[in-house]
Amino acid sequence: MTDPEYARADGTVPQSIDVTGARALVEGRFDEIVVRIEAGRIAEVSGSEGGGGRARLDGRGLLLLPGIVDIHGDAFERSLMPRPGVRFPPELAFDEADRLMAGFGITTAMHGVTYSWEPGLRGRDTFLALAETLRARRGRLRCDTHMHLRFEVQNHDGLEDVAPLIADGSIGVVAFNDHLADTRNDMENPEKLARHAGRTGLSVDAFCKLVDRVAQSDAETQATIEALADMANAAGAPLLSHDDPDTQTRARYRALGAYTAEFPLSGDVAADARAHGEHVVMGGPNVLRGGSHKIGNPSAADLVADEVCSVLSSDYYYPAPLHAAFRLAGDGILPLERAWDLVSANPADALGMTDRGRIEIGRRADLLLVDPGSDRARFPNVLAALVEGRQVFRSDVR
Repeated sequence: MTDPEYARADGTVPQSIDVTGARALVEGRFDEIVVRIEAGRIAEVSGSEGGGGRARLDGRGLLLLPGIVDIHGDAFERSLMPRPGVRFPPELAFDEADRLMAGFGITTAMHGVTYSWEPGLRGRDTFLALAETLRARRGRLRCDTHMHLRFEVQNHDGLEDVAPLIADGSIGVVAFNDHLADTRNDMENPEKLARHAGRTGLSVDAFCKLVDRVAQSDAETQATIEALADMANAAGAPLLSHDDPDTQTRARYRALGAYTAEFPLSGDVAADARAHGEHVVMGGPNVLRGGSHKIGNPSAADLVADEVCSVLSSDYYYPAPLHAAFRLAGDGILPLERAWDLVSANPADALGMTDRGRIEIGRRADLLLVDPGSDRARFPNVLAALVEGRQVFRSDVR
């Protein structure tokens, strides 16, 4: 697949690379063309190869696709705490996630780090440790990696911690989360209650008392939401609202500058967002499973078919965006040319990242060579992933 000149023994990457032989997704269609990369950017899209001496990446029989832009992925939490109370260092957790993401075609990652009012996996100490680790490892990971702050809106004291991270760009996107009502409902189920408590490190009794205290502070929530919105808008960080239950909630967040609806709880909310020119994010796992794992939540594939879902994310499963796009095409819901926009061009647009998401001159050379598989029984297989022209993943197994 790869010319020997491409990867040098010292690990450096040539500045000039021609990707040849692949059927590239350019301007909404697949064409067999040559994509020339110079200094990490797409320099030329043409029908001819360059002169002698240039490094080559041979894509014969493969698709050349823009890299996946994952607007929301929190599967790294399983690497951080694979069992309740069992922790591993953040550096190791992010490295594991990074390797997985690159292998499944994710080139831009928004790690969904939850900062909640509860201690433990989603509490203050964990949040600050993860934020510091991501800041320290920026530019040293395979994927272009940013933090997606999932802020629980009853976490009033947490504003002080996130303010400097939003201001200096350490946080790339901010989402309003409100899981208090769901948590209180789960407390009626002993198994779910024990799982919630185990994640926090508290006893069941102590966790129940904490939830009661947080519920009593809910009158402060609107002020917290507005303060967080002001911080994000001042820094130019995109705002998302999460799990909007109705159009009134969507309108409230829209008024604060949140122009992306993440996992809306009904088709009506999704349709309302799209009618206002906003992006709607659903989970790729929802497509693969044939519906949401949460009873009553909408089917992502149905929303795509109705043209009211514009973005698919990895959510809790990193392979999902790659496979979901091909599943939508295989099921006849969208041609692959349009399905791929849901995992690349559209999330880049939602994040304001105008330098990626499409194979165009001047954009970042975040590219994938993918074996699409011969039939529905054979999964698409990423054979190479490039981030700014640097090969971060390679497989010779087809």
